[in-house]
Amino acid sequence: MGIEQYFEHLFEPIKAFALANKSWAPLIVMLLAFGESLAFVSLVLPFWGILVVIGAAFGSVGSFDFWLILSSAAIGAALGDWLSYWLGLHYHAQIAQMWPLKNYPELLPKGEAFFKKWGAWAIVFGRFSGPMRASVPIVAGALRMPTGVFQIANWSSAFVWAFALMVLGDSMFKVFTLIKAKFGV
Repeated sequence: MGIEQYFEHLFEPIKAFALANKSWAPLIVMLLAFGESLAFVSLVLPFWGILVVIGAAFGSVGSFDFWLILSSAAIGAALGDWLSYWLGLHYHAQIAQMWPLKNYPELLPKGEAFFKKWGAWAIVFGRFSGPMRASVPIVAGALRMPTGVFQIANWSSAFVWAFALMVLGDSMFKVFTLIKAKFGV
């Protein structure tokens, strides 16, 4: 199966579901982004890929409010990181012994080194890196990063991240549509 067939295989059911359940789209996007940004969950379930496909589906339909969907994704992402930060703040001594981090003991020290090097920017950079996305907010909480500084970095990067995913999906749809039209694939 080629990349186009694989993309269409993923794309069509999500598009059909989105069209049939337009009123649920913002909540679904918010929950997917929350899961993608929540420590532990994001290590095992790659919701970002589904969000890219949703961006493509919504772009192809054209009947969704882009800013509502973008805001839903950003709010979900920021809330997921906020909860991860809170877990680090309140359970910093136990975090390393919890699944799945106990199976990946190098993640927290890497997150800590990354955080110490970049400070608040680690929150922004970490949002765009799968393994760091899972550990940086917990480390920020465990190291007692001031909540206000964390939240500014968290919320601003959540909107940039959501915009990037939605635009990536929409752009992928346009490229595949162009290729299909030009080459009859």
